[in-house]
Amino acid sequence: MSIPRLQLAHITKRYPSVVANSDVSLTVQPGETHAVLGENGAGKSTLMKIIYGAVKPDEGSVLFNGQPVHIRNPQEARALGISMVFQHFSLFDTLTVAENVWLGLDKSLTLNQVTHSISAKAAEYGLDVDPSRPVHTLSVGEMQRVEIIRALLTNPKLLILDEPTSVLTPQAVEKLFVVLKQLASEGCSILYISHKLHEIRELCNACTVMRAGKVTGICDPRRETNASLSRLMIGAEPPALEHHARQPGEVVLGVRSLTLAREDQFGVDLDAITLEVRAGEVVGIAGVSGNGQRELLYALSGEDRRAAHDAVQVVGQPAGRFGPARRRKLGLHSVPEERLGRGAVPTLGLAHNLLLTRTEAVGQGGWIKVKALQQQAIAIIQRFNVKAGGPNAAARSLSGGNLQKFIVGREIDANPRLLIVSQPTWGVDVGAAAQIRGEILALRDAGCAVLVVSEELEELFEICDRLHVIAKGRLSPSVDRARATVTQIGEWMSGLWVVHALRDAPPALTPALSREREREQDRGEANV
Repeated sequence: MSIPRLQLAHITKRYPSVVANSDVSLTVQPGETHAVLGENGAGKSTLMKIIYGAVKPDEGSVLFNGQPVHIRNPQEARALGISMVFQHFSLFDTLTVAENVWLGLDKSLTLNQVTHSISAKAAEYGLDVDPSRPVHTLSVGEMQRVEIIRALLTNPKLLILDEPTSVLTPQAVEKLFVVLKQLASEGCSILYISHKLHEIRELCNACTVMRAGKVTGICDPRRETNASLSRLMIGAEPPALEHHARQPGEVVLGVRSLTLAREDQFGVDLDAITLEVRAGEVVGIAGVSGNGQRELLYALSGEDRRAAHDAVQVVGQPAGRFGPARRRKLGLHSVPEERLGRGAVPTLGLAHNLLLTRTEAVGQGGWIKVKALQQQAIAIIQRFNVKAGGPNAAARSLSGGNLQKFIVGREIDANPRLLIVSQPTWGVDVGAAAQIRGEILALRDAGCAVLVVSEELEELFEICDRLHVIAKGRLSPSVDRARATVTQIGEWMSGLWVVHALRDAPPALTPALSREREREQDRGEANV
């Protein structure tokens, strides 16, 4: 038997309100891809941070390549050959991609050398990244690519991946898996956290299951099914979603020829976006990250008010120049893709984070009814099974999945007429994902209009009535979910919907579609 790459023995980590890890032991062999599976709040991320030196354990020992180590910080971890991709990104917004990556690499390298290395790795692994872009201009999916490339550039002996595919497209996931399998074949050990059970079964050859901070089982995921892994993780299989056929009602969100120039050189121009969402339907928008999703969401939520006033209509009222507060009064609530910093203030408690979008506990003169606010937070915590140290727990103290449940719950609990949600189940476990999707369908059945922007095609096919694709700032026609296929949506992600429509269109529409194809060719956007 070879010497294990990593051995954890009796690791315990306590916080004032919770025991995150309790007597955890774990062994990872060289070249092994080892999954750590558990529901949100099971203690997985805390354990990974202990290995990476970002958190110090209260008890227990760590052996790396058979030698006892006391990893005091991430710099010491990287010196040993340990790299980590965090679920919550550890990037400096004001620095460029190359400068962020440079911070974690050998200081003998120049910034120019690092820039070239990023471009080479990005091309090799199929992860599109521009080294010169400031991080604050990136979408969540693009930030995830940066984190992955930064870790790969260190040539690690142990690579820790915490939800690395949560906002990557299926095509990008396939390319990443090729890379990870190659790394494992060369002797690199991989610790892999994901709530996507099919990924774990495809990629991993060992699995440790955690629940409530303790190890509750060890298995070979290749010999398990999604159902059996769900039972190991949450004690049951997630309930099946009920998707009832329903006739949509009036138009609640109407977007007419929305055209907006990018606000910075790295953004995406929105080009004649036309969209309708009716009461009692869920409309999905698929697309590769960085194709205009962020710009569209800003324009719809009211963060960007540069649109023509009648280009965005909410319940029949022109709202293009309204800010978020005015739109909320019309019944529009939204969930942004960035949890910390946009969806929630990290240092504020959950109760006070309600005040970002909810005003029920605000009295006359702006006085906050603290008891009512806390009761409101408690109700959301209980309804959405959020694991937190009470209504005053700081947002940053929650696991990523539990914070996502709270933010989504905050907006669903408002009983909106129109809900716009980006990446609704990013980083949540299978049970919580089923609950969130069920709540979205319940809203739809109650007459709410729902627009979902997601890079997870499986999710869109599961909950949507109609689908669009966004590519290079342009929106495809809608297609009924029952008629759509993954292959078709994948083609449309490259901007090829005109070619697809031309092939299937009746003769009367062919001339108009041909003119549209010519316009695309003039733009240099179509590959036909």
